[in-house]
Amino acid sequence: MNNLLNKKVSVLDLIRNNSVPLMFILICAIFIPLSGFSGSYLLNEIMTRLGRNAFLILSLLIPIMAGMGLNFGMTLGAMAGEIGLILVADWQIWGIPGLILAAIISIPISILLGLMCGKLLNRAKGREMITSYIISFFVNGLYQLVVLYMMGPIIPIAHNTLKLPRGYGIRNTVSLLPMRQSIDNALAIYVGGVKIPVLTLIIIALACLFIIWFRKTKLGQDMRAVGQDMEVARDAGINVERTRIISMVISTVFAGFGMIIYLQNLGNFPTYSAHTNVGMFCIAALLVGGASVEKASIGNVFLGVILFHTMFIVAPSAGTKIAGDSMIGEYFRVFVSYAVITVALVMYEAKKRKSQSLMGQMLAQAQKDEEGKAE
Repeated sequence: MNNLLNKKVSVLDLIRNNSVPLMFILICAIFIPLSGFSGSYLLNEIMTRLGRNAFLILSLLIPIMAGMGLNFGMTLGAMAGEIGLILVADWQIWGIPGLILAAIISIPISILLGLMCGKLLNRAKGREMITSYIISFFVNGLYQLVVLYMMGPIIPIAHNTLKLPRGYGIRNTVSLLPMRQSIDNALAIYVGGVKIPVLTLIIIALACLFIIWFRKTKLGQDMRAVGQDMEVARDAGINVERTRIISMVISTVFAGFGMIIYLQNLGNFPTYSAHTNVGMFCIAALLVGGASVEKASIGNVFLGVILFHTMFIVAPSAGTKIAGDSMIGEYFRVFVSYAVITVALVMYEAKKRKSQSLMGQMLAQAQKDEEGKAE
């Protein structure tokens, strides 16, 4: 009887702990047949989006490990990657060499932005997520200033095809057609009509191996200690502030690389808005994969990409079948993206308050016990 009850409790805990992934599995199970897409088309689209988005989402893991929550500031790295691509497009260096050069250009910009973000977040401990979200808006303003006014008069731009008709500033869309899917096509193989971008997946696998290795290093262990309890980590001799800054720098650099991989897959990008929703959709995908504000794994990244983007693929078509309007599906997927983030933040805050309440009760009980012994 006890075993049966324990099994029921464990099943209920499993469902409760994985409620978001299970909900999305249910949504996809309903929407896939309604969409009418073939299995090969769906697999092709999922594989494309896996290669396009996974690296970006991996950049979120290290700040979570350091206890800094969901890094809405990953947008800073995305902007650094875009600046690298604009310069490479002007210099007409295409293909994989152009992408490597764009990545090299993005590194110092990402490091500088990561340092600034990390130092600001150290002054806003406990409010890192909302602070990083506002920082992304602030840096977006600087990005607009650089791209709209400084590129041309101060930063040389040779090709008029990139510049606005007034002679300075970058056009609304930057074409990357000569390097479109350079990485994806380099070692691509086809299995049953499904394109598998082998080189892209190798790069993503290397990023995963780096994260696994990094967790085992002294710095990685320090980050985990800081993430669990900053005061205990400080008492153990860990430089908490420096460790948190390093986590932000690594995340920002990774986001820059991820944005370059993302945009080479698309083949062009809107100069002034490509990065605006990147952080929101990456965070939503990670949460859909079963991650939380304080715990995330590589498995959550891949499960999140598959479930979240399967919904993105099938929702418009399913919306057309259900309501006769594909925009219903578009509204639904945007609504779900923000809803998942909202629920995750509410659950995190509720869990934190419960934990603080339990800690307070334990301290009060310990104090009573001490007083009883003294008497």
